[in-house]
Amino acid sequence: MTDFQDRHVVVTGGTGALGTTVVSALLERGATCHVPYLHEAEAQRFPHRENKQVSLTALGNLADEAAVIGYYEGIPKLWASIHIAGGFAFAPIENSDKALLMGQVETNLVSAYLCCRAAVQAMRKGAGGRIVNVAARPALEPRQGASMTAYTAAKAAVAALTAALGEEAAKDNILVNAVAPSIMDTPANRKSMPKADFASWPKVEEVAATIVFLASPENTVTRSAIVPVYGKS
Repeated sequence: MTDFQDRHVVVTGGTGALGTTVVSALLERGATCHVPYLHEAEAQRFPHRENKQVSLTALGNLADEAAVIGYYEGIPKLWASIHIAGGFAFAPIENSDKALLMGQVETNLVSAYLCCRAAVQAMRKGAGGRIVNVAARPALEPRQGASMTAYTAAKAAVAALTAALGEEAAKDNILVNAVAPSIMDTPANRKSMPKADFASWPKVEEVAATIVFLASPENTVTRSAIVPVYGKS
């Protein structure tokens, strides 16, 4: 099992379905997890809120540069930063005005960018580290982004950010990668698509396992990758 003993890891979006699973896997491996959240209700239902290896912080908007910088400055010896927080909008172009587009850019691209920037600054003070972003299948296969073009464009930018930063930061032993999930098997997705083939969807545990490996010290060579995690879908 990958060892994260005494390693500090930030997990944005850590209170969601995928994030909670990632935090669980990291805790099993000895990590200290730092989880920022937006709404108090998230913290209250978070199953690891009483764990001494978890630090929950009401941070608010991850597109707030000053808030993000201040948050990362307070984390000792950062090893990995995993950016799951984001937003989704299913809307045809006629319903996707500038406000919707900018909302997708802020929640997906800007939040990941600012967290990447703060993480790189922190990791350069140490011996390097790992960054994992979350793109999406339409970022790699844009034709699948029909009727969600704003979301697709924002996630494609996350993929480009990952590839570019992975090249820039490699010299500092900071390996930057992303996963690109298809529709994941979560209760919310099952409810919204009751007639879908759930068996073909990747499980959150499976996606989490890929994220944890990319964030681990065992990953010594993979960088600038956007890894498809599609299951059988």
